[in-house]
Amino acid sequence: MGRIKSALVKRTAFKLMKDAEGFSGEFDNDKKMLGNTMPSKKLRNKIAGYIARLKKQQITDNVNAQGN
Repeated sequence: MGRIKSALVKRTAFKLMKDAEGFSGEFDNDKKMLGNTMPSKKLRNKIAGYIARLKKQQITDNVNAQGN
């Protein structure tokens, strides 16, 4: 089982995914995209990891939906 993300991480990730395009399913690219806009390195890494996870899930869901 995975770790539970805080409401701040989830809310910020959903807002960023909704407003900004260009996030991929790769952690390093998402982290670079967030750049210096996040107040702390720890928070930036958590949000980038959560966004990468959500994008991978979206890609998998799209592939599964097209296959059915």
